[in-house]
Amino acid sequence: MSRKALIVEDEQDLGLILAEYLRQWGFEPTILLQGKPVVEWVSRHRPAVILLDLMLPDIDGYTICETLKLDRDTNLIPIIMTTALSEQEDRVHGLQVGANAYLSKPFTADALNHAIRRAFDWLEDLKRHGTEGAISFQLQSHSNYLEELNHLLGSLFLFSGLNEQQVYQLITAVRELGTNAIEWGHQRQVERVVKVDYRIDPQKITIDIKDTGPGFNPTNVPHAAHSEDPMSHMMVRETLGIREGGFGILMSRGLVDEMHYNDKGNEVHLVKYFGVRDHLHTDDAQAVGASNGK
Repeated sequence: MSRKALIVEDEQDLGLILAEYLRQWGFEPTILLQGKPVVEWVSRHRPAVILLDLMLPDIDGYTICETLKLDRDTNLIPIIMTTALSEQEDRVHGLQVGANAYLSKPFTADALNHAIRRAFDWLEDLKRHGTEGAISFQLQSHSNYLEELNHLLGSLFLFSGLNEQQVYQLITAVRELGTNAIEWGHQRQVERVVKVDYRIDPQKITIDIKDTGPGFNPTNVPHAAHSEDPMSHMMVRETLGIREGGFGILMSRGLVDEMHYNDKGNEVHLVKYFGVRDHLHTDDAQAVGASNGK
């Protein structure tokens, strides 16, 4: 039985070429020349893959992608962005939500086939683990985009089954560590991209936050707070001319069930289990929620 595929492309000739490729690979393609009917069509027909142009006459592809990825019913459908926009800044739209791959026109049939195969490998891996939802976010290094991300995550966390206290704790941890990535990893260089991967598994939510900076040794950060002597970092900060704060890592460890960095120190992995007793009461979390930075 052929798998359904959707092509969202306002250039009809290109849409017909893409449709022929997909037929050769065992898909039953449909072409939509405008963006507004896409969400309803996808909800009704549930295609196996979507090829989505960014520059559409009525609505941009970023908005369509975000809508589909933030809907639990369509979240796991692979989306391949296809666009004439090729500059790095075109790939990141302030806060970009969810695309599995990004192909700049013109691209070859082999490149498209490879992108689709990788997207299906991603989907099969999620299914093996019983994953109910997964979204990749890319945001430019500015606090405004981080706040927008946390707003979206808050809705997703509540929908996942976490209670309000757990949601507050996880959002606070993401805000603290996302701020670290922006301020320390990227030195507030807005054009640099922070990647955040969100995943709902049967027993837990995982968040991975990765920057492109040089990293650091999380066991040797003299300007950060430490549980054995939480104020010792203040003198170091004063000497270095760094703003007050420094409790971000220490606080975040207390707000999640698991937290660890990669070897390089530019990626942090957070885990929050469903039904696990919270580390902090809401009042305690609010008391420390104003502090930030490493």
